[in-house]
Amino acid sequence: MASNISPLAHVDPTAKLGDNVTIHPFAFIDADVEIGDGCEIMSYTSIIRGSRMGRNNRVYQGTIIGADPQDFRWKGEKTYCYVGDNNVIREHVIINRGIGTEGGTRVGDDTFIMADTHIGHDTVIKGRCVIGNGVTIAGDAEVGECSILSSGVMLHENSRVGDWVLIKGGCRITGNVPPYVIMAHNPTSYFGVNAVVMRKHGFTDDQVDDVAKAYRHVYQTGTSVFNAMKRIEADVAPSEVRDNIMRFINDCKLRIVAIPRDLE
Repeated sequence: MASNISPLAHVDPTAKLGDNVTIHPFAFIDADVEIGDGCEIMSYTSIIRGSRMGRNNRVYQGTIIGADPQDFRWKGEKTYCYVGDNNVIREHVIINRGIGTEGGTRVGDDTFIMADTHIGHDTVIKGRCVIGNGVTIAGDAEVGECSILSSGVMLHENSRVGDWVLIKGGCRITGNVPPYVIMAHNPTSYFGVNAVVMRKHGFTDDQVDDVAKAYRHVYQTGTSVFNAMKRIEADVAPSEVRDNIMRFINDCKLRIVAIPRDLE
């Protein structure tokens, strides 16, 4: 199917467009850009060089995808920003490219990014996420699958969020948020298990109970994370959810958010 490109849009002749792409008036499509089938790029959106976009994405007014990285380490090298399939990216979102020729900033599939969000260089949004209005995500961060960052969340550089996490509005996250939890307030505190969302998407009561039991040891017994991990291993039967929790915490070298300093 032919693409629908407004004569009032700027599309560089070297840009690669798939089938059935719609580009509205006053959009800017730079050189060295790839846009997959079925995408819609709305007015006053800029897709900057080094951007690679999959299929069926809707990008709303005033968004910039592949903006130059805001990092002094970047010296003008050719770098990349990758956006997967079936994403909705609302008004005035800014997604920066990476700072090195390897890697790059990556947004997975089926993610809903609300207005005025900023995603920094080399950050990875794994997919099926909801990123609320005005969220700011610094460089080299990671957000796991099916996680929700409510409006106004600030995720600091090198922070990591696990799968199926809910972070309530306005939280400032400096560190690692393990899977399946709710985090709230400032300073950040553990607010329970993300049970409602998990059950809605097919997790069983037994799985939710295992998550709750694991996090009682981590956040509600007053012991160190090291001791909590030993207790989880002894007290919670092996399962996908238990192993995901333990793997995440071990990968983070036992350093997770909302733990008192004397118990780290």
